[in-house]
This record gives sequence, C-alpha cells and structure tokens, in this order.
Amino acid sequence: MAGRVLVGTCSWTDRTLLESGWYPPEARTPADRLRYYALHFPIVEVDSSYYALPSPRNAVLWAQRTPEHFVFDVKAFALFTHHPTPPKSLPRDIYEALPGQLKEKRNLYYRDFPDDLVDEMWRRFAESLLPLDSTGKLGVVLFQFPPWFRPGRESREYIASLRQRLPQYRVAIEFRQAGWLAEERDRQQTLRFLREHGLPLACVDEPQGFSSSVPPLAEVTAPVAIVRFHGRNAATWEARGLTTAERFNYLYSPEELGEWTPRIRRLAQEADEVHVLFNNCYRDYAVRNARQMAQALGQKVERQEPLL
Repeated sequence: MAGRVLVGTCSWTDRTLLESGWYPPEARTPADRLRYYALHFPIVEVDSSYYALPSPRNAVLWAQRTPEHFVFDVKAFALFTHHPTPPKSLPRDIYEALPGQLKEKRNLYYRDFPDDLVDEMWRRFAESLLPLDSTGKLGVVLFQFPPWFRPGRESREYIASLRQRLPQYRVAIEFRQAGWLAEERDRQQTLRFLREHGLPLACVDEPQGFSSSVPPLAEVTAPVAIVRFHGRNAATWEARGLTTAERFNYLYSPEELGEWTPRIRRLAQEADEVHVLFNNCYRDYAVRNARQMAQALGQKVERQEPLL
C-alpha cells in the first residue's frame, strides 16, 4: 500500500469500554488510559468535542501523553453541524451573552445565534486545535451532518464555508442523509463537489435501508481518506432513547471486516493517508475489531506493557 493506513477507534474513554476490562487495573486516570491506548493504536477520534467546545489545555495534554507520530481526528462541535445544542453546553460567557429568549430554549441551532457569537465560537474552536496542529498530531476535523441536512445550494455553500472558517486545518465531511450519495447522479455531484473543494468524504459502514443510511462507498476525494465503522445494528440505528453505546452495539465478524480490506487497500493506493476508525463503541468491541482490521491489513499488532 502506498499511503499510510492508521487504524483506531472513536474515543478512548467510553464508560462501557472502561467497564469491559480492556484497560489494566493500574490505568486509573484519563492520562494513564490515553498512554495505554496509544501503545496499541496510532490514531484516535476525539468525540468529546462534539458535546462541548474543547479546551486548548486538554489538547496540550493529549499531545504530551502520546508518541511523536500519534494522530487525533477531532469531531466538530454539534452546533457547527446543525445538530441541536443545549444552551448549558456552551461556555458560560457565551451563554450569558445570549438573548434572553434563547437561554430558555431546550436546544439551540446554528441559525439561532447572533453573528458575533457564532464568530467567537468558531475562533475558540480553531484555537483549541492549535496544540495538536503545532505538534503535527491533528489529523482531520470531522463534520458529521444530521439526516435533516439535505443536499442543495445552501448546504453546499455551508460546507464550502468550512474551509474559510478553519483555513489551516483539514476538514472532512460525513453525511447521514441518503440523498447525498444513494443515487448515481447525486453521488457523482457530491463527489465532484468534495473534490473541487479538497474535502475528504468520510466513507462509512452502517445499517442500510434508512433515510439516514449512506451506502458503503470507498472513495478518495482529498489526500486523506477516512473510513468509519458504525456497526450494522439496524434495530438500534434510528431508535430513540438509547445511549451511544447501545446504539452502536455491534461486533463485526472477520468476514464482514474482510469485505473492507481490499477497499481500504485501494484507498491507500490513491490517498496519502487512510484513517480507519471504529465507532462500534460498546464495551471492547471497537478495540477488538480495530486490532482485527490492522492484522487483516498486514500490520504488526503487538500487545505492549503500558508505560504508567
């Protein structure tokens, strides 16, 4: 394979992963767990940044606790991907600056915010990524759009604007709306748009047959290619009231992973780097499948003793 393939998981701190026994008893703190994780995988996705704006201090610590060539992909804050955002998840001063009627809402959306507050949140988000970027450890900033983010002129203009908002970072796009990629004509239009703007498409493996389902494509639209494995649990994919772990409760079989190994090898022939991330974050399912995928791709996987 020409391009470097990095295999890892989406997050390293999920409660059910901690309960699974994958981490040794001596890995008691977040710092210990990240160091231990980094002995096994060269990449991880930060998902806490989806729920709240990350702090530069945390990014400094992440960089310090991982090896030189370790990579962090960072999920964009929910507000920036048009997801509902609880007012209390905002920084206190941003919350206090909101117009009074917005503070009373259960959830806010991007369109609700005054322009000056939007600009300030973008500035803080970009600033929080600098410690990872300056150490060469920032991979991509992943924007995962919701099912109601449909293809159209306004949506494409918003996606294109992300490069202006985060000019020094690599922005990647994941869709949860079939209309972007399900039909051949729409697929080609979307892929052409992403290539024109140098934006990686997050290829996905996920349950099919829903309006939020995107087909399992393997396409390179930028120098970095991304594949995210969400599991194939159709019963929980759009179910309400579930925890994240419950929604992605799925363990891939070796045969299912084998469907993707030739596709990932092909991506590596076309891209400079391929990020393969497992989001089936129920107990130790993601770390187990990530190790299996790395082995299937011919990568040396060794269990090392943690440096605690």
